Amino acid sequence: MTATLIGKAFCPLHHLHTSMAADRSSSPQQLRLDTTPLSKVSAGDNFLRDEAVFVPQRNSHKHLEGKPRVFFLDVNPICYQGSQPSLLSFANWLSLFFSQVSLRDPVIAVLDGDDCNEYRRQLLSSYKAHRRKFIGRWPELQRRSDVSVSSSEVQISDVLRRCNVPVIKVKGFEADDVIATLTDQVLQRGHQVIIASPDKDFKQLISEDVQIVMPMPELRRWSFYTLRHYVEQYKCHPSSDLSLRCIIGDEVDGVPGIQHVAPGFGRQTALKLLRKHGSLANLLGAAAVRTVGKQYAQDALTKHADYLWRNFQVLSLRSSHYNKQSRMGFPGFRQQ
Repeated sequence: MTATLIGKAFCPLHHLHTSMAADRSSSPQQLRLDTTPLSKVSAGDNFLRDEAVFVPQRNSHKHLEGKPRVFFLDVNPICYQGSQPSLLSFANWLSLFFSQVSLRDPVIAVLDGDDCNEYRRQLLSSYKAHRRKFIGRWPELQRRSDVSVSSSEVQISDVLRRCNVPVIKVKGFEADDVIATLTDQVLQRGHQVIIASPDKDFKQLISEDVQIVMPMPELRRWSFYTLRHYVEQYKCHPSSDLSLRCIIGDEVDGVPGIQHVAPGFGRQTALKLLRKHGSLANLLGAAAVRTVGKQYAQDALTKHADYLWRNFQVLSLRSSHYNKQSRMGFPGFRQQ
């Protein structure tokens, strides 16, 4: 009932319900998803396992380059117009996504779980401290007295499921963490992954088989961002992206960079050192035994290693790869 009323109120969603949902329902390349275990998972390592998702057999759906593709749709960011929750924004970007990006490829939508920020806020109290919470009522529908408004999340999930898109939400995990974990699992099965999101956190996942497609409001379309685009922009490999953000911080998410405690240590210094050493772990390891770069950089790295490790914990996507490898390989790591 809710979705029908929304469809009458907003043309983009009405179009999705009447045409795209019907088209996708006839597609033989539907993704089989083990949603029962995921829906019961809480904020623990049980979620970070290899059996959470099942993708089609390789011969069921072939991309032009020989590999089948799976799309992960990061839902929360497209539900805002600027800083304001907007149902029209969600309807617009979803309609463009199915008309421009994924016509018949399998798509999984992911929402932020309840209490998803608590893990990182325990590490850093300023993390997303000024981010507005996802409210339960849409401003567009509050003006309509003839529409019974349920929670925004229920409305979103209902629309997506009517488009034959499974929806995942895991308590205690941000959508970024869930997508990173599922990306690991899908890659292990020989598929390509396309992440639909404007979130720069996903740049750390970019590879030959992982691309991002971003909404471009000024152009009113989605735009692909690939390994080639990243190298052209930063002149380094995406494997260094997390290390770069650990050093320079993320002001939008409330993660301060090293320049706050070591003025003069900026982006250019960080990029120069990472091009030489490859990762923050390698850089700190080298700084512990010899001089790297200029003296101010050396002093900052040795004095504020714990500061950088804190940023690493906050900014790392909590995938199975992160749990099994990244922490133990970080210099100065202390089990807590």
